[in-house]
Amino acid sequence: MQFLTGWGATAPSPSTVILPLDADQLAGALDHIGPRGLIARGLGRSYGDPAQNSGGVVIDTTAVSGIHHLDLEAGVVTAYAGTTIDSLIRWLVPLGWFVPVTPGTRQVTVGGAIASDVHGKNHHKVGSWCDAVVSLTIVTPAGGRQQISAGSHPELFWATAGGMGLTGIVVDVTFRLHRIETSLLSVDTDRTPDLDTTLDLMESGDHAYDYSVAWIDLMATGSATGRSILDRGRFAPLAQLSAKGQRDPLAFHSVTVATFPRVVPINFITPLTVKAFNEAWYRKAPRRRRDNLQTISQFFHPLDLVAHWNRVYGPHGLLQWQCALPSTATDQLHEIVRELTSSGRPSFLAVLKRFGPANPGPLSFPLEGWTLALDVPAGSDPELGALLDRLDRRVVDAGGRLYLAKDSRLQPELLSDMYPRLDEWRKIRDDADPGGLLASDLSRRLRLT
Repeated sequence: MQFLTGWGATAPSPSTVILPLDADQLAGALDHIGPRGLIARGLGRSYGDPAQNSGGVVIDTTAVSGIHHLDLEAGVVTAYAGTTIDSLIRWLVPLGWFVPVTPGTRQVTVGGAIASDVHGKNHHKVGSWCDAVVSLTIVTPAGGRQQISAGSHPELFWATAGGMGLTGIVVDVTFRLHRIETSLLSVDTDRTPDLDTTLDLMESGDHAYDYSVAWIDLMATGSATGRSILDRGRFAPLAQLSAKGQRDPLAFHSVTVATFPRVVPINFITPLTVKAFNEAWYRKAPRRRRDNLQTISQFFHPLDLVAHWNRVYGPHGLLQWQCALPSTATDQLHEIVRELTSSGRPSFLAVLKRFGPANPGPLSFPLEGWTLALDVPAGSDPELGALLDRLDRRVVDAGGRLYLAKDSRLQPELLSDMYPRLDEWRKIRDDADPGGLLASDLSRRLRLT
Protein backbone atom coordinates (compact mmCIF):
# COMPACT_ATOMS: atom_id res chain seq x y z
CA MET A 1 0.00 0.00 0.00
CA GLN A 2 1.10 3.55 -0.78
CA PHE A 3 -0.41 6.73 0.61
CA LEU A 4 -1.30 9.12 -2.21
CA THR A 5 -2.48 12.73 -2.32
CA GLY A 6 -3.18 15.26 -5.00
CA TRP A 7 -1.05 18.35 -5.55
CA GLY A 8 -2.84 20.05 -2.68
CA ALA A 9 -1.32 17.44 -0.32
CA THR A 10 -4.58 17.02 1.58
CA ALA A 11 -6.61 13.90 2.43
CA PRO A 12 -3.99 11.14 1.84
CA SER A 13 -5.40 7.69 1.23
CA PRO A 14 -3.79 4.23 0.86
CA SER A 15 -3.88 2.34 -2.44
CA THR A 16 -2.22 -0.59 -4.14
CA VAL A 17 -0.17 1.04 -6.90
CA ILE A 18 0.62 -0.91 -10.08
CA LEU A 19 3.17 0.32 -12.62
CA PRO A 20 2.62 -1.01 -16.17
CA LEU A 21 5.77 -0.88 -18.30
CA ASP A 22 4.26 -0.85 -21.78
CA ALA A 23 1.00 -0.19 -23.62
CA ASP A 24 -0.13 -3.82 -23.51
CA GLN A 25 0.36 -3.98 -19.74
CA LEU A 26 -1.55 -0.70 -19.37
CA ALA A 27 -4.36 -2.02 -21.56
CA GLY A 28 -4.47 -5.13 -19.36
CA ALA A 29 -4.71 -3.15 -16.14
CA LEU A 30 -8.39 -3.98 -15.72
CA ASP A 31 -7.30 -7.49 -14.78
CA HIS A 32 -6.07 -6.04 -11.48
CA ILE A 33 -9.40 -4.64 -10.30
CA GLY A 34 -10.22 -5.43 -6.68
CA PRO A 35 -13.33 -4.90 -4.57
CA ARG A 36 -12.64 -1.15 -4.27
CA GLY A 37 -12.15 -0.67 -8.00
CA LEU A 38 -9.39 0.95 -10.02
CA ILE A 39 -8.38 4.37 -11.30
CA ALA A 40 -5.51 5.51 -13.55
CA ARG A 41 -3.06 8.15 -12.33
CA GLY A 42 -0.49 10.30 -14.09
CA LEU A 43 1.73 12.72 -12.17
CA GLY A 44 -0.89 13.49 -9.51
CA ARG A 45 -1.18 17.20 -10.38
CA SER A 46 -4.94 17.36 -9.81
CA TYR A 47 -5.26 19.30 -6.60
CA GLY A 48 -7.80 17.02 -4.91
CA ASP A 49 -8.57 13.31 -5.01
CA PRO A 50 -9.52 12.18 -8.56
CA ALA A 51 -6.34 10.08 -8.88
CA GLN A 52 -6.67 8.42 -5.46
CA ASN A 53 -8.56 5.24 -4.61
CA SER A 54 -8.63 4.49 -0.89
CA GLY A 55 -8.28 0.75 -0.29
CA GLY A 56 -8.33 0.05 -4.03
CA VAL A 57 -5.97 -0.07 -7.01
CA VAL A 58 -4.25 2.87 -8.70
CA ILE A 59 -2.55 2.37 -12.07
CA ASP A 60 0.55 4.56 -12.41
CA THR A 61 0.74 5.33 -16.15
CA THR A 62 3.98 7.30 -16.18
CA ALA A 63 6.20 4.47 -17.50
CA VAL A 64 4.00 4.13 -20.61
CA SER A 65 5.26 7.24 -22.36
CA GLY A 66 6.70 8.48 -25.60
CA ILE A 67 5.65 9.34 -29.14
CA HIS A 68 4.89 6.47 -31.48
CA HIS A 69 3.72 8.45 -34.52
CA LEU A 70 4.54 11.96 -35.69
CA ASP A 71 3.40 13.61 -38.91
CA LEU A 72 5.35 16.86 -39.18
CA GLU A 73 3.61 17.87 -42.40
CA ALA A 74 0.13 17.63 -40.92
CA GLY A 75 1.15 18.60 -37.38
CA VAL A 76 -0.40 15.51 -35.78
CA VAL A 77 1.21 13.35 -33.11
CA THR A 78 0.28 10.15 -31.28
CA ALA A 79 1.62 9.84 -27.73
CA TYR A 80 1.13 7.29 -24.98
CA ALA A 81 -0.99 8.23 -21.98
CA GLY A 82 1.93 8.60 -19.57
CA THR A 83 3.75 11.11 -21.79
CA THR A 84 4.13 14.47 -20.09
CA ILE A 85 3.50 17.85 -21.63
CA ASP A 86 7.02 18.68 -20.50
CA SER A 87 8.45 15.89 -22.68
CA LEU A 88 6.26 16.88 -25.63
CA ILE A 89 7.48 20.47 -25.48
CA ARG A 90 11.12 19.41 -25.27
CA TRP A 91 10.72 17.11 -28.28
CA LEU A 92 8.40 19.19 -30.45
CA VAL A 93 9.43 22.82 -30.02
CA PRO A 94 12.82 22.34 -31.77
CA LEU A 95 10.82 20.88 -34.69
CA GLY A 96 8.61 23.97 -34.95
CA TRP A 97 5.54 22.71 -33.13
CA PHE A 98 3.86 23.39 -29.77
CA VAL A 99 1.20 21.50 -27.85
CA PRO A 100 -2.35 22.66 -28.63
CA VAL A 101 -3.10 23.57 -25.01
CA THR A 102 -0.99 23.75 -21.88
CA PRO A 103 -2.19 24.37 -18.32
CA GLY A 104 -0.06 26.28 -15.84
CA THR A 105 2.32 23.36 -15.39
CA ARG A 106 4.11 21.13 -17.89
CA GLN A 107 4.02 18.30 -15.35
CA VAL A 108 0.77 16.81 -16.64
CA THR A 109 0.40 13.57 -18.61
CA VAL A 110 -1.52 13.20 -21.84
CA GLY A 111 -3.94 10.82 -20.11
CA GLY A 112 -4.46 13.34 -17.33
CA ALA A 113 -5.07 16.08 -19.89
CA ILE A 114 -7.89 13.95 -21.32
CA ALA A 115 -9.39 13.04 -17.93
CA SER A 116 -9.48 16.69 -16.86
CA ASP A 117 -9.95 18.14 -20.37
CA VAL A 118 -7.34 20.69 -19.39
CA HIS A 119 -7.52 24.26 -20.60
CA GLY A 120 -4.96 27.02 -20.87
CA LYS A 121 -4.49 30.68 -21.67
CA ASN A 122 -5.82 30.15 -25.20
CA HIS A 123 -9.27 28.68 -24.52
CA HIS A 124 -10.94 31.78 -25.94
CA LYS A 125 -9.24 30.90 -29.25
CA VAL A 126 -8.99 27.10 -29.52
CA GLY A 127 -10.94 25.52 -26.66
CA SER A 128 -9.57 22.83 -24.35
CA TRP A 129 -7.30 19.83 -24.82
CA CYS A 130 -9.95 17.44 -26.13
CA ASP A 131 -10.95 19.89 -28.85
CA ALA A 132 -7.57 19.12 -30.45
CA VAL A 133 -7.87 15.31 -30.14
CA VAL A 134 -8.22 13.36 -33.37
CA SER A 135 -8.68 9.97 -31.68
CA LEU A 136 -7.70 8.02 -28.61
CA THR A 137 -7.27 4.39 -27.59
CA ILE A 138 -9.27 3.49 -24.50
CA VAL A 139 -9.92 0.30 -22.55
CA THR A 140 -13.36 -0.01 -20.96
CA PRO A 141 -14.75 -2.89 -18.90
CA ALA A 142 -17.61 -3.36 -21.39
CA GLY A 143 -15.83 -2.80 -24.70
CA GLY A 144 -12.21 -3.72 -24.08
CA ARG A 145 -9.51 -1.96 -26.07
CA GLN A 146 -10.83 0.28 -28.83
CA GLN A 147 -9.96 3.40 -30.77
CA ILE A 148 -12.55 6.14 -30.54
CA SER A 149 -13.03 9.64 -31.86
CA ALA A 150 -15.64 12.39 -31.77
CA GLY A 151 -16.87 11.08 -35.10
CA SER A 152 -16.86 7.30 -34.52
CA HIS A 153 -17.97 7.12 -30.86
CA PRO A 154 -19.16 10.63 -29.94
CA GLU A 155 -20.91 9.73 -26.69
CA LEU A 156 -18.00 7.79 -25.16
CA PHE A 157 -15.42 10.24 -26.52
CA TRP A 158 -17.05 13.30 -25.00
CA ALA A 159 -17.92 11.51 -21.76
CA THR A 160 -14.20 10.71 -21.46
CA ALA A 161 -13.29 14.38 -22.01
CA GLY A 162 -13.23 15.68 -18.44
CA GLY A 163 -14.66 12.38 -17.18
CA MET A 164 -12.04 12.08 -14.43
CA GLY A 165 -10.82 8.71 -15.70
CA LEU A 166 -14.12 7.02 -14.88
CA THR A 167 -15.07 5.86 -18.40
CA GLY A 168 -11.95 3.80 -19.10
CA ILE A 169 -8.17 3.68 -19.19
CA VAL A 170 -6.61 5.82 -21.90
CA VAL A 171 -3.67 4.09 -23.63
CA ASP A 172 -2.67 6.64 -26.27
CA VAL A 173 -3.94 9.86 -27.85
CA THR A 174 -3.62 11.35 -31.34
CA PHE A 175 -3.90 15.15 -31.39
CA ARG A 176 -3.20 18.21 -33.49
CA LEU A 177 -0.29 20.55 -32.80
CA HIS A 178 0.25 24.31 -33.11
CA ARG A 179 2.91 25.49 -35.60
CA ILE A 180 5.46 28.02 -34.35
CA GLU A 181 8.39 29.92 -35.92
CA THR A 182 10.21 30.59 -32.65
CA SER A 183 10.20 29.34 -29.07
CA LEU A 184 9.63 32.84 -27.66
CA LEU A 185 6.39 34.62 -26.86
CA SER A 186 5.73 38.24 -27.78
CA VAL A 187 3.88 39.54 -24.72
CA ASP A 188 1.93 42.73 -24.02
CA THR A 189 1.44 43.68 -20.37
CA ASP A 190 -1.08 46.05 -18.78
CA ARG A 191 -1.18 46.83 -15.08
CA THR A 192 -4.79 47.63 -14.22
CA PRO A 193 -6.09 49.63 -11.23
CA ASP A 194 -9.27 47.63 -10.60
CA LEU A 195 -11.44 44.74 -11.76
CA ASP A 196 -13.61 46.81 -14.12
CA THR A 197 -10.56 47.93 -16.08
CA THR A 198 -9.27 44.36 -16.27
CA LEU A 199 -12.56 43.00 -17.57
CA ASP A 200 -12.94 45.82 -20.08
CA LEU A 201 -9.47 45.21 -21.50
CA MET A 202 -10.06 41.48 -21.78
CA GLU A 203 -13.50 41.82 -23.36
CA SER A 204 -12.35 44.40 -25.88
CA GLY A 205 -8.93 43.03 -26.77
CA ASP A 206 -8.48 39.31 -26.06
CA HIS A 207 -9.61 38.44 -29.59
CA ALA A 208 -6.36 39.92 -30.91
CA TYR A 209 -4.17 37.57 -28.86
CA ASP A 210 -3.64 33.81 -28.89
CA TYR A 211 -3.00 33.71 -25.13
CA SER A 212 -4.38 35.83 -22.30
CA VAL A 213 -4.22 35.65 -18.50
CA ALA A 214 -4.56 38.11 -15.63
CA TRP A 215 -2.93 37.73 -12.23
CA ILE A 216 -5.40 39.27 -9.82
CA ASP A 217 -4.55 40.72 -6.41
CA LEU A 218 -7.10 39.30 -3.97
CA MET A 219 -5.53 41.14 -1.02
CA ALA A 220 -6.28 44.60 -2.42
CA THR A 221 -9.47 46.27 -1.17
CA GLY A 222 -11.45 49.47 -1.66
CA SER A 223 -11.00 51.20 -4.99
CA ALA A 224 -8.14 48.80 -5.84
CA THR A 225 -10.32 45.69 -5.57
CA GLY A 226 -9.52 43.34 -8.42
CA ARG A 227 -6.43 45.17 -9.61
CA SER A 228 -4.48 42.93 -11.94
CA ILE A 229 -1.49 42.34 -14.16
CA LEU A 230 -2.80 41.34 -17.58
CA ASP A 231 -0.40 39.46 -19.87
CA ARG A 232 -1.43 38.69 -23.44
CA GLY A 233 0.62 37.40 -26.31
CA ARG A 234 1.40 35.04 -29.13
CA PHE A 235 4.43 33.13 -30.33
CA ALA A 236 6.86 35.62 -31.79
CA PRO A 237 7.50 35.54 -35.56
CA LEU A 238 11.07 35.00 -36.69
CA ALA A 239 11.38 38.63 -37.80
CA GLN A 240 10.91 39.85 -34.20
CA LEU A 241 14.07 38.11 -32.99
CA SER A 242 17.50 39.68 -33.06
CA ALA A 243 20.10 38.42 -35.51
CA LYS A 244 21.61 36.34 -32.71
CA GLY A 245 18.22 34.90 -31.75
CA GLN A 246 17.46 34.00 -35.35
CA ARG A 247 20.45 31.64 -35.44
CA ASP A 248 18.57 29.17 -33.19
CA PRO A 249 14.99 30.45 -33.01
CA LEU A 250 13.44 27.21 -31.78
CA ALA A 251 15.82 26.54 -28.90
CA PHE A 252 14.09 25.47 -25.72
CA HIS A 253 15.85 25.20 -22.36
CA SER A 254 14.18 24.90 -18.99
CA VAL A 255 15.65 23.80 -15.70
CA THR A 256 14.50 23.63 -12.12
CA VAL A 257 16.24 26.53 -10.41
CA ALA A 258 15.34 25.49 -6.85
CA THR A 259 13.58 22.84 -4.80
CA PHE A 260 11.35 23.87 -1.94
CA PRO A 261 12.38 22.06 1.26
CA ARG A 262 10.22 19.30 2.69
CA VAL A 263 10.20 20.90 6.15
CA VAL A 264 9.35 24.60 6.20
CA PRO A 265 10.69 26.30 9.35
CA ILE A 266 8.35 29.32 9.14
CA ASN A 267 4.87 30.01 7.86
CA PHE A 268 5.23 31.97 4.63
CA ILE A 269 1.49 32.15 3.91
CA THR A 270 -0.07 34.68 6.26
CA PRO A 271 -2.28 37.67 5.42
CA LEU A 272 0.62 40.01 6.23
CA THR A 273 3.26 38.25 4.12
CA VAL A 274 0.96 37.64 1.16
CA LYS A 275 -0.29 41.23 1.20
CA ALA A 276 3.32 42.44 1.12
CA PHE A 277 4.23 40.00 -1.67
CA ASN A 278 1.21 41.00 -3.76
CA GLU A 279 1.99 44.67 -3.34
CA ALA A 280 5.57 44.17 -4.47
CA TRP A 281 4.52 41.91 -7.37
CA TYR A 282 1.95 44.44 -8.57
CA ARG A 283 4.30 47.42 -8.30
CA LYS A 284 7.15 45.76 -10.16
CA ALA A 285 4.97 45.13 -13.24
CA PRO A 286 5.11 47.82 -15.95
CA ARG A 287 2.02 49.98 -16.37
CA ARG A 288 2.07 49.25 -20.08
CA ARG A 289 4.61 47.24 -22.05
CA ARG A 290 4.45 45.90 -25.59
CA ASP A 291 6.23 43.16 -27.56
CA ASN A 292 8.30 41.86 -24.67
CA LEU A 293 9.99 38.57 -25.56
CA GLN A 294 9.48 35.83 -22.97
CA THR A 295 10.42 32.16 -22.88
CA ILE A 296 7.86 29.38 -22.77
CA SER A 297 8.70 28.79 -19.11
CA GLN A 298 8.36 32.47 -18.20
CA PHE A 299 4.99 32.90 -19.85
CA PHE A 300 3.30 29.53 -19.38
CA HIS A 301 5.00 27.70 -16.49
CA PRO A 302 6.84 29.99 -14.04
CA LEU A 303 5.97 27.79 -11.05
CA ASP A 304 7.69 24.79 -12.65
CA LEU A 305 11.00 26.54 -12.04
CA VAL A 306 10.66 25.61 -8.36
CA ALA A 307 10.23 21.91 -7.66
CA HIS A 308 7.63 21.04 -4.99
CA TRP A 309 6.48 24.66 -4.74
CA ASN A 310 3.29 23.42 -3.10
CA ARG A 311 5.30 22.81 0.08
CA VAL A 312 5.27 26.57 0.71
CA TYR A 313 1.80 26.03 2.19
CA GLY A 314 3.15 23.85 4.97
CA PRO A 315 2.03 20.49 6.35
CA HIS A 316 -1.70 21.16 5.97
CA GLY A 317 -1.41 21.66 2.21
CA LEU A 318 -3.53 23.91 0.04
CA LEU A 319 -6.93 24.14 -1.58
CA GLN A 320 -7.51 25.46 -5.05
CA TRP A 321 -10.93 26.85 -5.86
CA GLN A 322 -11.69 27.43 -9.54
CA CYS A 323 -15.02 28.49 -10.95
CA ALA A 324 -16.38 29.17 -14.42
CA LEU A 325 -19.08 31.81 -14.84
CA PRO A 326 -21.13 32.71 -17.94
CA SER A 327 -20.27 35.86 -19.86
CA THR A 328 -23.42 37.50 -18.49
CA ALA A 329 -22.34 36.95 -14.86
CA THR A 330 -19.90 39.84 -14.47
CA ASP A 331 -21.91 41.22 -11.53
CA GLN A 332 -21.58 37.87 -9.76
CA LEU A 333 -17.86 37.81 -10.56
CA HIS A 334 -17.53 41.21 -8.90
CA GLU A 335 -19.41 39.92 -5.84
CA ILE A 336 -17.16 36.86 -5.57
CA VAL A 337 -14.00 38.96 -5.83
CA ARG A 338 -15.32 41.42 -3.23
CA GLU A 339 -16.17 38.62 -0.82
CA LEU A 340 -12.74 37.07 -1.25
CA THR A 341 -10.87 40.35 -0.78
CA SER A 342 -12.94 41.36 2.24
CA SER A 343 -12.33 37.98 3.86
CA GLY A 344 -8.59 38.64 4.04
CA ARG A 345 -7.69 35.04 3.18
CA PRO A 346 -4.09 34.96 1.94
CA SER A 347 -3.86 34.14 -1.77
CA PHE A 348 -0.98 35.07 -4.04
CA LEU A 349 -1.79 32.56 -6.80
CA ALA A 350 -5.01 33.92 -8.28
CA VAL A 351 -5.69 34.13 -12.01
CA LEU A 352 -8.53 35.27 -14.23
CA LYS A 353 -9.05 34.09 -17.81
CA ARG A 354 -11.73 34.18 -20.49
CA PHE A 355 -13.28 31.01 -21.87
CA GLY A 356 -14.59 30.52 -25.36
CA PRO A 357 -17.55 28.26 -26.19
CA ALA A 358 -17.92 24.96 -24.35
CA ASN A 359 -17.31 21.66 -26.13
CA PRO A 360 -19.83 18.75 -26.05
CA GLY A 361 -18.30 17.06 -22.98
CA PRO A 362 -20.96 16.68 -20.24
CA LEU A 363 -18.30 17.01 -17.52
CA SER A 364 -15.90 19.29 -19.38
CA PHE A 365 -15.35 22.33 -17.17
CA PRO A 366 -15.07 25.37 -19.48
CA LEU A 367 -18.14 27.35 -20.48
CA GLU A 368 -18.17 30.60 -22.41
CA GLY A 369 -17.36 33.39 -20.01
CA TRP A 370 -14.91 33.85 -17.14
CA THR A 371 -12.83 31.56 -14.96
CA LEU A 372 -11.28 32.57 -11.65
CA ALA A 373 -8.81 30.32 -9.82
CA LEU A 374 -7.09 30.84 -6.48
CA ASP A 375 -5.00 28.92 -3.98
CA VAL A 376 -5.49 29.21 -0.21
CA PRO A 377 -3.89 27.36 2.71
CA ALA A 378 -5.83 24.33 3.93
CA GLY A 379 -6.48 23.17 7.46
CA SER A 380 -5.68 26.21 9.56
CA ASP A 381 -8.81 28.34 9.07
CA PRO A 382 -12.04 26.99 10.58
CA GLU A 383 -14.13 29.55 8.64
CA LEU A 384 -12.67 28.77 5.23
CA GLY A 385 -15.11 25.97 4.49
CA ALA A 386 -18.12 28.20 5.16
CA LEU A 387 -16.69 30.92 2.89
CA LEU A 388 -16.12 28.50 0.01
CA ASP A 389 -19.56 26.98 0.49
CA ARG A 390 -21.08 30.45 0.09
CA LEU A 391 -19.04 31.04 -3.03
CA ASP A 392 -20.14 27.66 -4.42
CA ARG A 393 -23.75 28.75 -4.03
CA ARG A 394 -23.04 32.06 -5.77
CA VAL A 395 -21.52 30.13 -8.67
CA VAL A 396 -24.56 27.86 -8.94
CA ASP A 397 -26.96 30.79 -8.79
CA ALA A 398 -25.02 32.43 -11.64
CA GLY A 399 -25.20 29.33 -13.82
CA GLY A 400 -21.55 28.41 -13.31
CA ARG A 401 -19.56 25.45 -12.06
CA LEU A 402 -16.39 24.35 -10.26
CA TYR A 403 -13.49 22.47 -11.85
CA LEU A 404 -13.47 18.86 -10.65
CA ALA A 405 -9.74 18.52 -11.31
CA LYS A 406 -9.12 21.23 -8.69
CA ASP A 407 -11.89 20.35 -6.22
CA SER A 408 -11.40 18.63 -2.88
CA ARG A 409 -14.46 19.73 -0.86
CA LEU A 410 -17.54 20.44 -3.03
CA GLN A 411 -20.92 19.40 -1.58
CA PRO A 412 -22.23 16.60 -3.83
CA GLU A 413 -25.74 18.05 -3.81
CA LEU A 414 -24.51 20.95 -5.97
CA LEU A 415 -22.92 18.83 -8.67
CA SER A 416 -26.02 18.33 -10.82
CA ASP A 417 -26.74 22.08 -10.69
CA MET A 418 -23.24 22.82 -11.91
CA TYR A 419 -23.23 20.06 -14.51
CA PRO A 420 -26.83 19.76 -15.76
CA ARG A 421 -25.91 16.91 -18.13
CA LEU A 422 -24.64 14.77 -15.26
CA ASP A 423 -27.31 12.08 -15.69
CA GLU A 424 -26.46 11.87 -19.40
CA TRP A 425 -22.82 11.31 -18.46
CA ARG A 426 -23.77 8.66 -15.89
CA LYS A 427 -25.70 6.69 -18.50
CA ILE A 428 -22.74 6.67 -20.89
CA ARG A 429 -20.41 5.74 -18.03
CA ASP A 430 -22.73 2.88 -17.00
CA ASP A 431 -22.70 1.55 -20.57
CA ALA A 432 -18.89 1.60 -20.60
CA ASP A 433 -18.51 0.26 -17.06
CA PRO A 434 -21.74 -1.53 -16.06
CA GLY A 435 -20.17 -3.06 -12.96
CA GLY A 436 -18.84 0.24 -11.60
CA LEU A 437 -15.28 -1.11 -11.62
CA LEU A 438 -13.65 2.27 -12.20
CA ALA A 439 -13.72 4.31 -9.01
CA SER A 440 -11.80 6.99 -7.12
CA ASP A 441 -11.96 8.93 -3.91
CA LEU A 442 -13.50 11.79 -5.88
CA SER A 443 -16.15 9.59 -7.48
CA ARG A 444 -17.27 8.32 -4.08
CA ARG A 445 -17.09 11.75 -2.44
CA LEU A 446 -19.22 13.36 -5.15
CA ARG A 447 -21.42 10.25 -5.67
CA LEU A 448 -20.44 9.98 -9.31
CA THR A 449 -20.32 6.16 -9.04
